[in-house]
Amino acid sequence: MKVLISDKLHQNGIAVLEKQPNIEVVLRPGMTPEELKQEIKDADALIIRSGTKVTQEVMDAAPRLKVVGRAGTGLDNVDVPYASKRGIVVMNTPGGNTITTAEHAISLMLALARNIPQAVLSMREGKWEKNRFQGTEIFNKTLGIIGLGRIGSVVAERALGLKMRVLAYDPFITKESAAAKGVELVSLDELLARSDFITLHIPRTKDTLKLLNREAFHKMKPGVRIINCARGGLIDEEALLEALREGKVAGAALDVYETEPPQGDFPLRNLPNVICTPHLGASTEEAQAYVSVAICEQVLEYLLFGTIRNAVNAPSVSREAMAQLRPYLTLAEALGSFLTQVMEGAMTSVTVSYIGEVAKMDTKPLTHSILKGLLFHRVGDEVNYVNAPSVAAARGITVAEEKVESSEDFTNLIRLTVRAGMEEGVVAGTIFGKHEPRLVQINKFRLEAIPEGHMLFIYNTDRPGVIGAIGTTIGRHNINIARMTVGQEKERGQNVILLTTDTPVTPECLQAVRDLEHVAMAIQLEL
Repeated sequence: MKVLISDKLHQNGIAVLEKQPNIEVVLRPGMTPEELKQEIKDADALIIRSGTKVTQEVMDAAPRLKVVGRAGTGLDNVDVPYASKRGIVVMNTPGGNTITTAEHAISLMLALARNIPQAVLSMREGKWEKNRFQGTEIFNKTLGIIGLGRIGSVVAERALGLKMRVLAYDPFITKESAAAKGVELVSLDELLARSDFITLHIPRTKDTLKLLNREAFHKMKPGVRIINCARGGLIDEEALLEALREGKVAGAALDVYETEPPQGDFPLRNLPNVICTPHLGASTEEAQAYVSVAICEQVLEYLLFGTIRNAVNAPSVSREAMAQLRPYLTLAEALGSFLTQVMEGAMTSVTVSYIGEVAKMDTKPLTHSILKGLLFHRVGDEVNYVNAPSVAAARGITVAEEKVESSEDFTNLIRLTVRAGMEEGVVAGTIFGKHEPRLVQINKFRLEAIPEGHMLFIYNTDRPGVIGAIGTTIGRHNINIARMTVGQEKERGQNVILLTTDTPVTPECLQAVRDLEHVAMAIQLEL
């Protein structure tokens, strides 16, 4: 079997593959997209880092491709939904970059505080500008961490060791979990107003894109310093440029960018109070050796034995069990994904009820799928089917299962109940026929909906003409409605509507629906 490695990979990992007599290793870093499509034609596996874009066109050129392995965590460069449709397993190595990325963030913070890169450059030019590069202490300063996941937690631990005060904003972490780490959990606005240094450790999603924008910079205290080792696009680079020039932001240290590599005229790199590094967060000898060996071992085990580890689109389960569980796994993840997108705040408890025939199955992979669906929209590529329970536990979420072999209205039913603060959400689903997942309950509403695609979830008053007005409004924005399902609660005079559209609803269309009379809430979903 042929394993194609299309990015630079540590030799320790390559050696794992080369020891196997049945594996042909082809090392071709730096290929153009066209060269990649030619080389991948007879490949059984592809191993990448961040440099290779695994698009639909690339996968279509690879009829034998079974697995894509990412040496690292982020999968922004892989079309995971299309890989799933093709049955290609996509794996990553979560946790391999945690320490090294956290250390890089701390290093950039220290360098920023003491103007170290600028002073080094000045000395190389033969100058002695001692007064020009006067810095600031970090002792007793306040560090604001946006995102208290794996990496953010390590940054917090290191900062506390440096005797800093540490604040964190993470809407999906409880105050008790943060306090256990010695961190004060606050709102984003409070973090912006109180922090001397701000560091980001969150995934790039539609909700976090350009999180630090002009409005955010206006809320910060004068002289704040910004560090980003997470993902490009979390900071509005034009707004940061303005804030730096105005003096609102005293300095910035960036390891990631909206476009990588940045264009030649990238203005931030020319400012004297900005430190730029070329995406070095994971670039240590130890981290690269670790993720290289880990991904090569994972890919090898899958090719030789069918064992799945750290896959983002397939659970760790034997092939025999997979045939029976597959439709339920799809349903389980959809239930979690649905509920997390319609609820706000930090989840504290998850209860999964397996009712009917499904209660007799091995439900552990199903619970993993539910947790992966619940967490993915909150933590991104950090979570997969394997580590979802540990990610949930680290965030203070308790998970309980119950099995009821006697069925209710359906032969099989999976019911998910989630508490977040004072709010409780319930969603349930079943399988129609042998393979068709259906959503059949949302809180007290009964309905029958296919849980997939671009969706719009609406609460409205049950009045004549409301559904028509919603359809007309969406059509006015040139968006086609593929399916519509309505659930009714006659006692309270309320409806829920689930719409599936051919294309995502635009922000303008979403606002127009929300502005309609008798529409109480409208939420855009992706399943």
